[in-house]
Amino acid sequence: MLNVKRRRRSLHQVSIGVLCATGLTTAAHAAELRFAFQGTLGALDPYTLNETFTLGMLGNVYEGLTRRDKDLTIIPGLAERWEQPDPLTWRFHLREGVTFANGNAFTADDVLFSAERVRAESSNLAGRIPPDAEFVKLDDLTVEVRLQSPNPILHYEWDTWYIMDKEWSEANDMMEPVSAKDTNPRPAAFTAVGTGAFSIESHEPGVRTVFVPNPSWWNDPEHNLERVTYTPIAADGTRVAALLSGDIDLIDPVPVQDIPRIENNPETDILSAPELRVIYFGFNQMDDVLTTSNVENANPFKDPRVRQAFYQAIDVEAIKTRVMRNLSTPVPLLIANELFSRSGEFERWPYDPDAAKALLAEAGYPEGFTVGLDCPTDRYVNDEAICQATVAMLARVGIQVNLNAQTKALWAAKILAPGGFDTDFYLLGWTPGSLDSWNVLSNLATCRDETGKGGPFNVGGYCNPRVDELAAAIVSETDAAKRDEMIAEAFRTMHDETAYLPLHQQNLVWGKRANVEITQRADNQVLFYWARVN
Repeated sequence: MLNVKRRRRSLHQVSIGVLCATGLTTAAHAAELRFAFQGTLGALDPYTLNETFTLGMLGNVYEGLTRRDKDLTIIPGLAERWEQPDPLTWRFHLREGVTFANGNAFTADDVLFSAERVRAESSNLAGRIPPDAEFVKLDDLTVEVRLQSPNPILHYEWDTWYIMDKEWSEANDMMEPVSAKDTNPRPAAFTAVGTGAFSIESHEPGVRTVFVPNPSWWNDPEHNLERVTYTPIAADGTRVAALLSGDIDLIDPVPVQDIPRIENNPETDILSAPELRVIYFGFNQMDDVLTTSNVENANPFKDPRVRQAFYQAIDVEAIKTRVMRNLSTPVPLLIANELFSRSGEFERWPYDPDAAKALLAEAGYPEGFTVGLDCPTDRYVNDEAICQATVAMLARVGIQVNLNAQTKALWAAKILAPGGFDTDFYLLGWTPGSLDSWNVLSNLATCRDETGKGGPFNVGGYCNPRVDELAAAIVSETDAAKRDEMIAEAFRTMHDETAYLPLHQQNLVWGKRANVEITQRADNQVLFYWARVN
């Protein structure tokens, strides 16, 4: 056996761990993988929550028409191939012989059902499909999608638009998606039947979820697992201790301060690489008054000078070196540098507390003001520590920030659509499911109303009609150069207005036992079908 210990890897991480010199087959050894994450897995309805961890967990059970490989390249999934007979038509040829875990055959009827269900009002993933797209069954294994305007990236996010069993859904009262704001969801929200590599044997939200291999999976498994037990462990120290003691095989994330402990233990390894997620702060720019501020007759965040002042008051390099221990990459945009070819044209507003004070004074707040900050404690790498550092930095320019740090479940229920976007200043992270700039613009920057119609994750209500026009044009533009120019204009507009306050790309930091091999993909989906325990 060769014990290979690695810390930093390229963007496209390959499987690593203890490798047998003669190779292994899936039949050679079967084992259990015990996995711990800092957050919880809630309802198993695949359209309830558009969140990377949840989508990754459910991606072990459900599948889309497309998949992404270890390098995030789009490959066939439940559709074995597709073509475009004309610019307004996509034709998908479905994989023959696929069954759901309950034995029901996968057919075009399941695709049409899933297309309607994912676009329901209670769905958190409605943006996966254009609202005016018409799905037409040509036969049991052929589906045509007819559009009103060209869409060259129609299928870019379909690896996480999971196809559901129509017959099972109808029998189990799953015709409508379970809303994330539903505090007493239907029992069927805690069961799942997909076509994927695993089935869920049991699910106790906040306690544990047990996955077992799906013997009828159509694909050839690379894993050697007979069981996966997922346990949420919110406390960093407890999670690390469980890995070091051997009670857990894989943890995500590792607190950056604990990396040396895991690296120096001969029984454990660190997997680390840049993630495609951008961590950023957002501002309430919609309401006339901020409910958490002492400014009574105005919303300071409607003034771009105030937003820029916040930006220039935050020392992102100090966050990188002191909070993130150099495991982050500051960025000027809401998209990872790797995902937009012209990102090098943009620079961050410089850290300059004096300039921040001057901007606040110019905007009419020479003494600053108070505001609340909503921050998760178990969602991103060192999320609470980032917020605490930001509170101290803003205090130096006269801004008193009252930090409201909560678990992911409480934080998301408050600031996202189910909670009515109840926040004035917030920390959030975003990985574009399509790995494309349109996803960022459409979800985070297009105008929305008070009900959430519009940009579904535009929490703060930023609105610029020109950005809306550009987003609408970008999705249908087939000329790459013209498309990139429109994307650059949209990002330049948002930067000049300080629509958001981007911080950094965080690094993925997983800890594992030395006998575990697993692919660490740059989108941070933990996919068990690429795992082995030797």
